[in-house]
Amino acid sequence: MWPEFIYYFMNGKHSLMEKHIKLIILPVILSFAAQNTIATDTKILESAVNTKLQAQKDILQSQENVDQRVTQTRELAREYRAIIRKTDSLETYNTQLSKLIAQQKISLVAIKRQLDNAEETQRSIVPLMIKMIETLEKFVQLDLPFLLQERQQRVASLKDIMDRPDVALPEKYRRIMEAYQIEMEYGRTIATYTDTISMEGQTYTVNMLRIGRLLVSFQTLDGKLSGHWHREHKIWEVLPSAYNRSIAQGIKIAKKQTPPELIKLPVNIAGK
Repeated sequence: MWPEFIYYFMNGKHSLMEKHIKLIILPVILSFAAQNTIATDTKILESAVNTKLQAQKDILQSQENVDQRVTQTRELAREYRAIIRKTDSLETYNTQLSKLIAQQKISLVAIKRQLDNAEETQRSIVPLMIKMIETLEKFVQLDLPFLLQERQQRVASLKDIMDRPDVALPEKYRRIMEAYQIEMEYGRTIATYTDTISMEGQTYTVNMLRIGRLLVSFQTLDGKLSGHWHREHKIWEVLPSAYNRSIAQGIKIAKKQTPPELIKLPVNIAGK
């Protein structure tokens, strides 16, 4: 067909050529058109698929971003709630602490006032304590002569602690009051103990019997000699033998060796 086409073209037979050209070109055009359509459709399809895939990728990425934001939001919300709880707790603590600080300020003012008063009290109480010790010493000297060494040693100890800076003032005062309490107890108790006395130039080992501060009497260990302290003459005085049994019974009562009972003792025989 191609030689014929060339021939017609060379001899100017254009109508025939045009006819053949049309016959030839039309299928070609249709073929090209079909191919272009297919290619175009393919490209459109590929583009659509790619667009769809990209959209899906974008959706997945967006979902991941949303999940991350949700997780972050939950964490922030959790932290926020924790901070709120902590803030409430701190506010409560600070409120209570403020009350304590206010109370401590009041206490500090009171303590300062007490310290100021304590200095003034100390200046006034120390002379009083010294006077109390002196009074106690005189009282022991003038009192009935029982447990003299023990009582005199107690007074000497009080004098000693008054000069010691390592002993606090309240402790000094407590010790003085304790000594006074012991002396008071002597007036309400009955007791016996062994001691030595000097009488008429002789020394005797005797059992002493003290009944309150009413009477201090003695009896030799063999029970043959009894006597008492004469308040007016300030000496030990021998008693008649008739008192031997009463004093011996009093000693047993003081030792809790026999039940209490009425006994006859020489209370008012001064001047004989």
